[in-house]
Amino acid sequence: MRFKAAIRNIHTFTKLTGSLLLLSKVVWIRLDNDQVRFTVIPERGSQVWAVLSIDSIFEDYSVHSNTPGNTIHLQVSLTHLNRALRSAINATFASIRLTKKDGIPLLAITITTTTFASLRRPPTLEGLNERRLPSEAPNSTSRAEVDRGNDDSISFQDHPPAPFPSDRETTITQSVAATVLPPQSVASIHEPTCREPDVHILLPPLLQLKAISERFTKLALPTSSAATGDENLSTRLILSASPYGEFRIGVQTAACKIESKWQGLTNPELDPTQIEGGEEGVREHASTRQKNLTREEAWATVRVEGRDWGRVLGVGRLGGRVVACKSPDPFFEK
Repeated sequence: MRFKAAIRNIHTFTKLTGSLLLLSKVVWIRLDNDQVRFTVIPERGSQVWAVLSIDSIFEDYSVHSNTPGNTIHLQVSLTHLNRALRSAINATFASIRLTKKDGIPLLAITITTTTFASLRRPPTLEGLNERRLPSEAPNSTSRAEVDRGNDDSISFQDHPPAPFPSDRETTITQSVAATVLPPQSVASIHEPTCREPDVHILLPPLLQLKAISERFTKLALPTSSAATGDENLSTRLILSASPYGEFRIGVQTAACKIESKWQGLTNPELDPTQIEGGEEGVREHASTRQKNLTREEAWATVRVEGRDWGRVLGVGRLGGRVVACKSPDPFFEK
């Protein structure tokens, strides 16, 4: 099997791996002819299934294997991959390929950088004439100047110009250990299925939402711990959205109840080409029926673990806005 590509958008690739690193240290990468998929499945917490078009991060993309669709499954350390990509942020060219060394599969990331190099200006006679011996007084005439004045036959030529600065290319290859997974080992791994969401809404800026979520989690955690005696108790946040452009986040314990609310947000319309049944499917969709309810009845609510939710919002470094889909059932709750 073979895989190689030029990295077209190193910043997006680096931010993606940095966001996934908040959730897990290992990622499953699926490469095929049509797309690149990054999957994080931690032992507990949120799963991430990120599907990217090839041209969003790669160019001159080439993949070959004996499986249908030229599919290659790799398991890679996110820590090492992100570190290698961060070193290529200012590179003029970067590429990635699947190789092998001593029988160990590796992802080799080759980085080409341009450095600004210049030679040091050589010393001149004028510079030497300005130097004084320690025994000479500040106003005394230097020995070189006396010799020059006594010998009219001495002629001084203009010193040669300093060489112009030049650009120098440096190529560095970093290797990241990878495990090639056989198709049989990943055949049973499928993206989680959820019921059709009742509300689609464009969330507020994720970094703003992340700050508020972390503040609510910290405020509620001491009261929850004091009530149960468990210092490691997880605090659940209550997320609610309506088809009227409203979104709420809050926390409720025996000691406190806090809530923040946004209005005037966007509820994206469904694309009939992406819905089974087309126009008829859109009319029968759960989110369409939700719009027929009153403002008080149209809220869809879920409960999420506060710390896990905060890590998920770390994708704000990749994209500041995201569409959230919510169902009224608290399917996040254990």
